[in-house]
Amino acid sequence: MATERNSNILLFVLFSFLNCFFVLCLAINTISSDQQIRDGQTIVSVNGVFELGFFSPNGSEARYVGIWYKELEKRVVWVANRERPLYDSSGIFMIGNNGNLVVVDGGNITIWSTEVNTGAAENVVATLSDIGNLVLRENGLTGSQLWESFEHPSNAMIPGMRIGLNNRTGETIVLSSWKNYSNPSKGNYITAVEPDQMPQISIWDGAGKHFRSGQWNGRSFVGLRIMNTDYRTGFNVEGNDQEGTTYVSYAAFDLTVPRVLYLNYFGSMVTTIWDADNSQWTQLASIPSSPCDVYDTCGSFGMCNDEEWSRICRCLDGYEPRNVDEWNNGNWKEGCVRRQQFRCERNNSSTNATQDDEEDGFMEFPRTKLPDFPHFLYSPDRTSCETECLTNCSCIAYAFVETIGCMLWENDLIDIHSFDSGGEQLYVRLSHSELGGKQGLNGLAVALIIISGVLGFSILTYIFCRFTNKRISNNKVYRTTIFFAKRFVSPKGSMNGGPHYDDFRQEKDSEVHIFSLRDIEAATEFFAIANKLGEGGFGSVYKGKLSNGQEVAVKRLSTSSGQGIEEFKNEVTLISKLQHRNLVNIIGFCIQEDEKLLVYEYMPNKSLDKFIFGDGMSGEMVLDWHMRYRIIEGTARGVLYLHRDSRLKIIHRDLKTSNILLDDEMNPKISDFGMARIFGGKQDTANTNRVVGTYGYMSPEYGMHGIFSEKSDVFSFGVVLLEIVTGQKNSGSYFQDCINLSGHVWHMWNEGKALELLDPRLVDSYYDPSEVIRCIHVGILCVQDNETDRPTMAVIVSMLSSDMVLPVPKKPVFSVQLGNIERGSSNSSDARVFSAPSVSESIVYGR
Repeated sequence: MATERNSNILLFVLFSFLNCFFVLCLAINTISSDQQIRDGQTIVSVNGVFELGFFSPNGSEARYVGIWYKELEKRVVWVANRERPLYDSSGIFMIGNNGNLVVVDGGNITIWSTEVNTGAAENVVATLSDIGNLVLRENGLTGSQLWESFEHPSNAMIPGMRIGLNNRTGETIVLSSWKNYSNPSKGNYITAVEPDQMPQISIWDGAGKHFRSGQWNGRSFVGLRIMNTDYRTGFNVEGNDQEGTTYVSYAAFDLTVPRVLYLNYFGSMVTTIWDADNSQWTQLASIPSSPCDVYDTCGSFGMCNDEEWSRICRCLDGYEPRNVDEWNNGNWKEGCVRRQQFRCERNNSSTNATQDDEEDGFMEFPRTKLPDFPHFLYSPDRTSCETECLTNCSCIAYAFVETIGCMLWENDLIDIHSFDSGGEQLYVRLSHSELGGKQGLNGLAVALIIISGVLGFSILTYIFCRFTNKRISNNKVYRTTIFFAKRFVSPKGSMNGGPHYDDFRQEKDSEVHIFSLRDIEAATEFFAIANKLGEGGFGSVYKGKLSNGQEVAVKRLSTSSGQGIEEFKNEVTLISKLQHRNLVNIIGFCIQEDEKLLVYEYMPNKSLDKFIFGDGMSGEMVLDWHMRYRIIEGTARGVLYLHRDSRLKIIHRDLKTSNILLDDEMNPKISDFGMARIFGGKQDTANTNRVVGTYGYMSPEYGMHGIFSEKSDVFSFGVVLLEIVTGQKNSGSYFQDCINLSGHVWHMWNEGKALELLDPRLVDSYYDPSEVIRCIHVGILCVQDNETDRPTMAVIVSMLSSDMVLPVPKKPVFSVQLGNIERGSSNSSDARVFSAPSVSESIVYGR
């Protein structure tokens, strides 16, 4: 009996153990009607890819139920109770009595529910899959689906999800941004699919459309330049005319690489993937990423081109600004109007009709993001499409895309973007006279005759000069427009120097090479547009390759830039004597008549501002915190070298993010020394009546009184530091309580909200909060109004590299308003020369 009783006990224990083991195994990725997920508990998908449980976003005290990638720097991809958080740990996530998934508080009050008709609660099971989808089913794991999280997304799309709409039922699936980085409640932006014959993705804010992707052509959205011929987007459009549905799905070609596409609270769609080598999330692309990506930046009949830095908008050919004054001031929203009527419009007007009117024509605009609101029409080819438009007096433009067909526009052309590659051909209708009618052709013929004559004379003059003058050396330079040029030969025969050559002969011992213009033209392919890296206040910068294969950046100073021979000599003199890993190296220079050229080492990653502010081309990488901190430290060491460690004491005077270049390893290098000044051994300050620099980076004493010193550079460095941390420009109108970023930073730091200033692109990646706060603290100390309150660069380097106690900063006034602006800085279109009142007449020049 005892043996039998012991055997029964053993069997009961074994059965209970197996039953518990089975329940535990089942509970790994499922929730049944008799299970509860309490705060602190989680369930995990079968292969450990996703995890579900309670979390607090980015330091918030609020508690939410969410789904995130497990063990990958917790990237949350879905939130349940977005609008009703808990503020204690009493929350429970479970299947309620009615069979719905619910979140209840400590008083068993439901604060969120799936709200579906479930039937019998005891037969309902929820499962978290390895693709991150939480599915609610009836009749166990094999029953029909009642609800899924993929149909109710928050701000993120992961492979397998879709957004879209059902035109018949009115049901929509959209992404909605978080309110801010620590509050997942619905923010100001949504991403939705617009119903149309050729659908497109749009981002909306409270004021209307913020961005659109352009039409779907069967494999990509034509308005996204990142979707070139080799781009594997993972997107697909699915439509069912019978059911009235249109969906844009998101897939992955490699399921082993985690990825998230999310709508951030600034209204950008950001694509990130997991970088296993560096154990961090890396940004692949972000849209909109430039002013031209923002919807309708240039108004009706305006075309946007973000390659043109200073003026991104222009009217289409045949159109002119509706309000010239507003247009010239950079306010392009009113758009453009057509200059000439169409032929059919003139014929309908008895006062303007003429018998010899010629037919309208079309101006081709290649590589464009096609306008919004097209009318789709069946047409077998482009010629038929053009005919359809030409026979319709209301038709303004057309486009023919093989995979879409014929698109016509009868209303204003809105949201046109010019690309350097990709896009589609747009044909805009114009009056014959705008295209070059009879009078236009006569004028063109005259112009061609004149140009041909000039070119012919130039060639003959060049041949004559070449064969009648002996070359003194192979390095003697010539101009392609030699009939306008005078030839100068250096005493040593190394190059033509022009009237200023002797100014530089004494610098020959500086190891700076003197190039011929011929060498520079060959290296840059005669300053080809394709080699142009950028353009600023003092001219353009081109990429080049020397005869020895070395890649270089050639700074070509404009004759109208304001930088004369003194500034040019200053830059050559200074940089040739500076050797530091965080300063750009000058290789050589060339000067001939009106040409002044500087040859630098080529920086493949260009300037820091492109990464921090997202200017220029889309798809740029996001600098993680580690990289930003390294750039801050490197820049600080570079400025310290200028102030204290070099054999010269140099004040840069134009330190800003666009003057910090990045090499192939993302190391920072300070550039542009055209406005720098050398101080004597015991000299600390100087005055100037020509205040040169960039608004937003100049210290108060320099901008108002022309007084500059080491502390002027310290102020500029502080602004750069704060911009690197926040990803925001110092000068702008986006701060409600302050006129610039510096004031906003102090306000947030003073309220104990310093971490909220971190660039939102970094909040979901790894960063050291203490480093972020320390950098912000140092930045505030650097931008103090009184120069005596600012630390020196030596102290700043110590502050950044140690745990020393930092002094408490004073509240800055940040109310400097400078006027009398004229052109004149070394590198940026927003740079200025200021006329400072009551300054000394002496100017300190580089020696």
